[in-house]
Amino acid sequence: MGNPLHERRTAAEWSATSQVIEIADKVGDFEQLSGVIEADLSVLDADNVPAEWRAAAVTGRLEFGFADAQRTLPMVDCRLAATVDLVCQRCLEAFGLPLEAEVKLLLLDFDQEIAGYEEYEVWEMEEPMLRPLDIVEELLIMALPLSAMHVESAACRALTAGKQKGAEEKTTPFAALREQMAQD
Repeated sequence: MGNPLHERRTAAEWSATSQVIEIADKVGDFEQLSGVIEADLSVLDADNVPAEWRAAAVTGRLEFGFADAQRTLPMVDCRLAATVDLVCQRCLEAFGLPLEAEVKLLLLDFDQEIAGYEEYEVWEMEEPMLRPLDIVEELLIMALPLSAMHVESAACRALTAGKQKGAEEKTTPFAALREQMAQD
């Protein structure tokens, strides 16, 4: 049997079977996510690009079901985690950024509206067939920051270099005034 992430079914079919998909894949298995990361890493010299960035683990779980007792509102509970290599926008070096996405999605038709389910986010489906891989990729891409930076400021060379430089060249805005007052 193939990878259920690649199977196409209607949202109602996924939910009717209460399908649970355990995810233990690699970043390279997700074409769109890999494309975004590759574009980010392309600013680095080839020898500075992490060699195994495509082999980084993507883990998680998708649990399909219904949000209502009448079984008319298909939903999926998503929990995803990955650590992806990106370029820090401060020091311009590659680093591993942990990503997490935890969300409950209502799988609704494109023009369908619903009220009273505030604990869910709406996933509007433009076509009747759903491929779980598309949900995983979009959630991970949406979890990427607009400007990637080291999580720990101590790991960022730009910030640690700035601190060292600041200690050596400490200037105050009133230094010139102090000198002038000392001369008077």
